[in-house]
Amino acid sequence: MDPIQSNDGVQKYPQTLISEPKDSLMQDANESLFDSMVCDSTSRLIPTGFTRSDNADEECLMFVNAGGDAFSEAAGGITFLGDTYFDGGNIMRTNEQIVEGGDYPFIYQSARLGSFCYRFDNLPPGDYVVDLHFAEIINTNGPKGMRVFNVYIQDEKQVLSELDIYAVVGANKPLQLVDSRVSVKDDGLILIRFESITGSPVVSGICIRRATKALVSQVTSDYIKCSYCTAQIEIPSSQMKVMQAKSTAKYENKIKELTMQCELKAKECYEAWMSLTATNEQLEAVQMELDKVTFKSLTTDQTVEKQAESLRNISNRYELDRKKWTEAINSLQEKIKLMKSDYSKLSFEAHECVDSIPELNNMVFAVQELVKQCEDLKVKYNEEMTKRKKLFNEVQEAKGNIRVFCRCRPLHKAEISAGCNTVVDFDAAKDGCLGVLTSGSTKKSFRFDRVYTPKDDQVDVFADASSMVISVLDGYNVCIFAYGQTGTGKTFTMEGTEQNRGVNYRTLEHLFKISKERSETFSYDISVSVLEVYNEQIRDLLATGQTSKRLEIKQAFEGFHHVPGVVEAKIDNINEVWNVLQTGINARAVGSNNLNEHSSRSHCMLCITVKAKNLLNGECTKSKLWLVDLAGSERLDKTKADGERLKEAQNINRSLSALGDVISALAAKSSHIPYRNSKLTHLLQDSLGGDSKTLMFVQISPSDQDVGETLSSLNFATRVRGVELGPVKKQIDTSELQKMKAMLEKARSECRIKDESMRKLEENLQSMESKAKGKDQIYRNLQEKIKELEGQIELKKAMQNESEKQISQLSDKLRGKEETCSTLQQKVKELEKKMKEQLQSESASFQQKVWDLEKKLKDQMQASESESAILKDKIKELERNLKEQEQSSMSLLRQQMKELENRYREREQQWQQTHCFVDAVKATPEVGKSCMSEECPSEIEAGILRCSNSVNRQISQGSSLFKGNDSTHQIRSKREFRSNDENNFVMSSSLHDRKVTRKSDPPKIVRGGRPTPRPVIANQAPVSHKRASTSRDQVQGIRERDSKKKIWSR
Repeated sequence: MDPIQSNDGVQKYPQTLISEPKDSLMQDANESLFDSMVCDSTSRLIPTGFTRSDNADEECLMFVNAGGDAFSEAAGGITFLGDTYFDGGNIMRTNEQIVEGGDYPFIYQSARLGSFCYRFDNLPPGDYVVDLHFAEIINTNGPKGMRVFNVYIQDEKQVLSELDIYAVVGANKPLQLVDSRVSVKDDGLILIRFESITGSPVVSGICIRRATKALVSQVTSDYIKCSYCTAQIEIPSSQMKVMQAKSTAKYENKIKELTMQCELKAKECYEAWMSLTATNEQLEAVQMELDKVTFKSLTTDQTVEKQAESLRNISNRYELDRKKWTEAINSLQEKIKLMKSDYSKLSFEAHECVDSIPELNNMVFAVQELVKQCEDLKVKYNEEMTKRKKLFNEVQEAKGNIRVFCRCRPLHKAEISAGCNTVVDFDAAKDGCLGVLTSGSTKKSFRFDRVYTPKDDQVDVFADASSMVISVLDGYNVCIFAYGQTGTGKTFTMEGTEQNRGVNYRTLEHLFKISKERSETFSYDISVSVLEVYNEQIRDLLATGQTSKRLEIKQAFEGFHHVPGVVEAKIDNINEVWNVLQTGINARAVGSNNLNEHSSRSHCMLCITVKAKNLLNGECTKSKLWLVDLAGSERLDKTKADGERLKEAQNINRSLSALGDVISALAAKSSHIPYRNSKLTHLLQDSLGGDSKTLMFVQISPSDQDVGETLSSLNFATRVRGVELGPVKKQIDTSELQKMKAMLEKARSECRIKDESMRKLEENLQSMESKAKGKDQIYRNLQEKIKELEGQIELKKAMQNESEKQISQLSDKLRGKEETCSTLQQKVKELEKKMKEQLQSESASFQQKVWDLEKKLKDQMQASESESAILKDKIKELERNLKEQEQSSMSLLRQQMKELENRYREREQQWQQTHCFVDAVKATPEVGKSCMSEECPSEIEAGILRCSNSVNRQISQGSSLFKGNDSTHQIRSKREFRSNDENNFVMSSSLHDRKVTRKSDPPKIVRGGRPTPRPVIANQAPVSHKRASTSRDQVQGIRERDSKKKIWSR
């Protein structure tokens, strides 16, 4: 049987529809992978780049550079079009080199990625060929299966199924799908669609060519060519699959055998590898020891170098010190000379002083009396200091424990651009008066303790508030809070910025400054905690991490209120203040509304706790300073808040109204103050009542759009200013205060005069004593210094001698270690040589083993190839034997047919003779003639058919001989054929004779009249020729049917 002729002109054997691999099994696997992905029988995948074609018949209609720009090659080359025919997707480009990119590797450095398709319009009808170019330039590290997709042409035709570029060629390598035929109809459209399975499809180039005549005339089906009749038989797909399965099973068996051999070789290689690893481990162990030795030698070298450097430094220092001491000795000798001269002068003066001793005794008594007076003045000074503190607190209470300062911010740029006007009048601001234009020309005035214009800065604001800060150090509770609507500058006043600090930072700075000034008489311990009241919940802004513990206000047994569990940061200096304050500010809850983008949505409360101790009398105090930045006091309809912001605004207004209730109750001196109505007032209970001092900053806006909120804030501040705390009222007679001030100033001036006189007396006394005693002491000191210097010089000399001895010892040690290192290096070199020799010998033995294994494998492969060649030769010999047997059988058949034809002619002549004889005698009716004429040919035809059947049986027996029968079976079949043939002819002749004799029984009497019927025979001759010709035609028809049966039986 001939090989199969497929549509691409490649000959395939029916047992192996896939061509036999030549290079390796890897190529076979790649071909099977290509076949599984390619759905179009006319197409094929090529793992190389696009190259120039030498075939002049191929006409490139267009080449689209997907994801890239247009490019035209010089000298009539290919023109690459830009990427303009797409629908969807994105562009991806790379600068990495494309391996095996062909003549145009740049087309694979760009691609279109995503969900897309290509439409080519206005093409003339006809047949075209589409080539697609791919390259994996995105998932360059794999793995397989990251990008799998299908490709369709004209929607209904699938050309690629589950294409995985990385699995076929890898990364940065080209892949072509060529010779995909497509027919364009009258609409002139080619549609190429890419469908994703996993990941996004990608394409680098599309080439459209006109189909040549060779491609159009290709047959799309496979045929088997018969070796006998040269007929092409179409193979159905099921039979093709069976034949392909057989071929795959055959190669699977071969693969199993090769894998078994490969496993054996792998085991041998593994054993060799294990021995190699063992030797490598030994080598590594030796190398580790060598590294340790080298490391030790390096460390010793480093230590020696360090010691040498230290010795050099010591020697250099010694030289420098020696020079310095020599210079010092010289200078001291000169000073000694001067001091001796001074000493002689002083001795002379001392003798003069001895004469004036009585006057000195009187002066000593006077000094003692002055010392007693100084002690009394110190006691009086302490009493005056306590009185001063008391008077200062009384003055503050006389001014009013709750003081109100008003501060107005400047207009914003947005307000100026919007045309807003200023409604606040600052003409009488120095006197504490403020005017607000309410409507038209009406003006409403307010009076406060201090009014700040927009030009006043943070320094001016804190200068007036600093007096309140000192009370905290004296043991009083103080509260400073900022009130006003959102966006008026409350947070700026209290916190400020890093360049322009606010009240909080300046307060702590002032506290540290005063505490430093009072460090001789007082010791202070300052700690800071930062809280916020958000939605009526207390939150610790210095706590790290999310804490679910709820903070509550408790009352201590001393009577003051506190929040257990709050982090109190202890601050020792001003450098730590800003970091602590920023930590709390960053954790504060803020939000945006119609008035401010970064609005404070909670009350921020900075609590400064001061523990003071009087070092003179041991008195201890503990006081608190609250610095509160209240949330905005605007109405809900102005903020237009909703949701969470509405809830926050409601809680803010509730707490501020509770603060107003507390202020009203304090102003009315009610018996019940509602501190517990809000967390804010509950925390400030210690600072808002009793002997506490309170300062309020009311912040307002100058814009005419905020007149309502400004008036509301100023009215609330007026109510707060009317509150009087403590036993002292505002409206008191200040005459006593003036007397106390005058007495205080008089006492201070007397103290200053006495201090100055005491200081002068002490200075005179000390100068006299120092002149007498100082010169002797200086002389003694100089002599002691000279002795010390001489001792140090001796010590330096001794140290230098010791260092020289150590250097000599170290140099000896270094020489010994260098000798040991040299011996070790020699040993290491010897070990390396031995290891190299062992490795070379082992590697040579391993290479020899590998070569032996490769030779064995090659011998086995050659033996298998020789066996396959022998099997093919045997098959060819069997086919030749079969052809020879068939030729011999056909020659026998032709001889038998000729014999049959001769016999048939003889029988026909005999029959004609008998028929003529019957006609001449006319002894039988005409009916018998018709019977004779109809039955005899049918009997002859039956015999011929039996002969043909016997011939067919002989041919089938010949085919069975091809399957394994010997020559004796052929001889027997030939004999049976001949015997059957003779029997059939004998039977047919006997029957014919019987019939003839029965019909010619009556005329047996007249045998002598044979010459008379001769003309009748001559007349009947044409009829017999016609029958003979019809019988020959029947025999030829039988032969053709038998030949067709033989073909289909094979």
